Amino acid sequence: MAKTASIRVNERKTAGKGAARAERRAGFIPGVIYGEKETPVMFSISALDLDAQMRQKGFWTRLFEINVGNQKVHAICQDIQTHPITDRPIHIDFLRVSANTELQIEIPVMYDNEAACPGMKMGGVLNAIYREIMVSCKPKDIPEVLTVDLSGLNMGDVVKMGDVKFPAGVKPVEDESVTIAAIAAPASDESEAASAAEAAPAAEAAPAADAKK
Repeated sequence: MAKTASIRVNERKTAGKGAARAERRAGFIPGVIYGEKETPVMFSISALDLDAQMRQKGFWTRLFEINVGNQKVHAICQDIQTHPITDRPIHIDFLRVSANTELQIEIPVMYDNEAACPGMKMGGVLNAIYREIMVSCKPKDIPEVLTVDLSGLNMGDVVKMGDVKFPAGVKPVEDESVTIAAIAAPASDESEAASAAEAAPAAEAAPAADAKK
């Protein structure tokens, strides 16, 4: 389930591009916390602190306890705007949440037990259509990752959304019939099959042409 990370940020009193540029020059990234029908809170966070958080696994599914001014706000990262050339963060948005907030959030998918997958032992390849799944859940129930067990799958088998074991309190936004992965034949086998299919009509037409002579 979701881990809570505590971070301290500086409260900002001044909005505008000039104030934001001044924060960046001082080594801070401006940001805002909004949501839950509360007044937005402007803040700035050390660029080094933000970088350290982003380097940790599960940043986008992490629940943060943000210490700003004299208050503590629970939130998740909603968006990070980056510089078009350097790709460094220039602004960060957090979404305020409460215990009863119903979130829609993308969770990474891990495909496990490839070594125990008969289809892959025969040379099949994993076609992972979904690397993330959008789920609906409360903050306390946010999973770090969703695991799909590939053991027992044969060549041509597919994994449906309904085959995923979602933790209690977590449900997919999309229908259970959606295909999220498949064990496909190697590309060389598929091309050989296509070539054979193309050659078959020509072979059938040849005797007919000979009969007219």
